[in-house]
Amino acid sequence: MLRQLEGSRAVAETVARCRPQVIAAYPISPQTHIVEALSDLVRTGELEPCEYLMVESEFGALSACIGASAAGSRTYTATASQGLLFMAEALPNASGLGLPVVMTVANRAIGAPINIWNDHSDAMSQRDAGWVQLFAESNQEAVDLHVQAFVLAERLSLPVMVCMDGFVLTHAVEEIDVPDQEVVDSLLPPFSPRQVLDPAAPVTIGAMVGPEAFTEVKYLAAAQQLRVLDEVPVIAEAFEQATGRSSGGLVSSYRMEEATIAVLAMGSVLGSVKDVVDELRDVGVPIGVVAVSCYRPWPLDEVRAALAGLEQVVVLNRAFAVGSGTMLGQDVRLTLATSATRVHDVVAGLGGRPVTRASIRSLLAAVIGGEVDPDRLHFLDLDQDVVARELGLALAKES
Repeated sequence: MLRQLEGSRAVAETVARCRPQVIAAYPISPQTHIVEALSDLVRTGELEPCEYLMVESEFGALSACIGASAAGSRTYTATASQGLLFMAEALPNASGLGLPVVMTVANRAIGAPINIWNDHSDAMSQRDAGWVQLFAESNQEAVDLHVQAFVLAERLSLPVMVCMDGFVLTHAVEEIDVPDQEVVDSLLPPFSPRQVLDPAAPVTIGAMVGPEAFTEVKYLAAAQQLRVLDEVPVIAEAFEQATGRSSGGLVSSYRMEEATIAVLAMGSVLGSVKDVVDELRDVGVPIGVVAVSCYRPWPLDEVRAALAGLEQVVVLNRAFAVGSGTMLGQDVRLTLATSATRVHDVVAGLGGRPVTRASIRSLLAAVIGGEVDPDRLHFLDLDQDVVARELGLALAKES
C-alpha cells in the first residue's frame, strides 16, 4: 500500500520486517533517522525479539554486528561518510569471515572540508573491502533493495551495503510501498547461519593465515563474491513476482533502442538524466540511459552488453579519486577497452551540488557537438573563474 513516508522511515520499517535480531547503531547524518526509527520500533515492541545496541562509535557498531553475526544472529547497521571510514578496519573482517551483515550507507561526502551533503565518495572509498554494494535510484528501490540485500547476504553468507543518496532520498517524503510482512517472510526465510560460534562446540574463525595459504583464501573469497552476479538477477525476479515491482538487478537500460550514445550513472541522479533523455528523444536524438544497480561485484558482462555498439558513453560520477580520475569511469573504460566506444568521464554533484536538468542538457549538447575531450576528466558546472584565480595564486606563491 502506498503511503506518504520519509525515505529513512520507509527503510526502517522495511528493515524491521526483515526481522533483524541485533541492531547496532551510532548516529551520523544523514542516516540517523533510520536508526532512530528502528529504536522506536524496538522500544514499542513492534520489532521483537531484537537487541538494540547503542555503541560508542561506528567502529563499535560494525564490530558488534560482526560478533553478533558470528554468534548466529541476523544483524543490521547503518552509517554514512566519515562513519563508514571509521568502520574501515572492520569492513574487511566482516567480508573475510563471510558474515551476512546488512548495512545502509546514506551516501555523503567525506572531508576535509566538512560537508554533510550527498555524493558517493564514502561508498567508493570502500569499494574493494569485499562487501557487495547495491545502489538505489529511488526511495522505492531503496526499500526493495533492503529486502533483497538480506536474502542475498544470507544465501551467499556475504555482507551487503545498500547505498542510498543522503538527504536526496533519506529525507525526501513521497509515496512509498513498504512490502507487507507476509511478502517479506515469503522471500526471506528464518536466518540459518552458515557458521556459528557456539561455546558448546568451540572453534576459531579468522585465525592468522600465513603466506602458504593466504592467496588461496583471498581467491576463494573473490570467487564467492562473483556468485553474486548469478544470484542478484534471481532474487530480483523473485521479488518482482512477489510484489509486481521490477527493482534491483545488476544493470538496467532506459530508452536504449537504436541509441548511439548513452549516459551511465548510479543513484538518484538517474531520475534527472532520464527526464533529459526523454526530452532529447522527443527531438530525435538517439540517446539512452544505463543504470548500474550492483556496483560491487562489477557486472562486467552486463555493462558491456548494455553499451555494445555505442559511439559514445557519458559516465556521470558522484565521486573521484584525486590524482587518478574516477572509479566508475575507470570500470567502464576497462569494460570497453577493446571497443571503439568513446568514454566521457564526468564528475558531477560533489558535496551535494545539484545536478540539474539544464546542466545535463548542456553537457550532452557539448558531448554530441564534439566539445568534450574523452581523454580528459570533465567537471560539470565547475566555476572556472574561482579555479583560475586560486591556481594563479598557487603558482605565484611557488615562484
